[in-house]
Amino acid sequence: MTALRIATRGSALALAQARWVAARIETQLAKSTELLPIKTSGDRLQGISLAEFGGKGLFVKEIEEAVLEGRADLAVHSAKDLPAALAAGLAIVAWPQREEPRDALVARERGTRLETLRPGARLGTGSVRRGAQLRALRPDLEIVPLRGNVTTRLQKLEAEGLDGVVLACAGLLRLGLADRIDERISTEVVLPAVAQGTLAVEARADSALGRSLAALSDAHAERSALAERAFLTRLQGDCNVPLAAFAEAIPGGLLRLRGLLSSPDGRTIVRGEAHGADAVATGEATAQQILARGGDQLLAQLRREAAR
Repeated sequence: MTALRIATRGSALALAQARWVAARIETQLAKSTELLPIKTSGDRLQGISLAEFGGKGLFVKEIEEAVLEGRADLAVHSAKDLPAALAAGLAIVAWPQREEPRDALVARERGTRLETLRPGARLGTGSVRRGAQLRALRPDLEIVPLRGNVTTRLQKLEAEGLDGVVLACAGLLRLGLADRIDERISTEVVLPAVAQGTLAVEARADSALGRSLAALSDAHAERSALAERAFLTRLQGDCNVPLAAFAEAIPGGLLRLRGLLSSPDGRTIVRGEAHGADAVATGEATAQQILARGGDQLLAQLRREAAR
């Protein structure tokens, strides 16, 4: 039996995620698998602002090309790395069960929480979304830009004299590093990235393989991802835009989606919230609220600044 070839980034986290999906394919679909690690443009541009070179799409472009060219049968992505638009001819065919969606504080002094960080503490993050919300929460903090994989960022905690770093809980959990988490930051304090903690399985659109891979989907993960990505698409979000969204189930079979759009310094934050049964409509309604509350002007300003 020919093994299904799974395209993935080559970092320890990406490989752990791909192996997790591979195990479910082998168990649920009784198909053998093999991994095809690919070094993406985003991986090669270490130490450089991704926003200047194409944003999140740099982490998926070469992986999508491998599927389109037939070198791989499917791809596994961190869903938060996906741009709003996928490559033509491809589709997300499965959204497996979501891991912990919150952000994590990893502190140099164990047991420290955001609220107990010393005044003027140096906090590292590679995310404009996190940086904006952290500045709004604690204007006294010095936010230090970070690039690199999870291990590299943890090493910089000591090497660069940081008081803490903020990462996705999901990545730490998938790497067996749960004990490094000092605080799982409430979504009421820092709203997560779109689809944070969710994996996306991508294959050729309308393919027999894609239809069989749909068995890997978790209904709530899929619904939440569709809502959050509809929010992203409506706002045409990219790496230059500090936005966040989080969907959760509420009674009555409804979704509650909270979203925000911020200036990078955190001084202007526009929030929206919608409840609904239809995931995409709920995401779009939340985005429309933000646009109507001044988000359209903020987006225009962010894009003018990015174009300079």
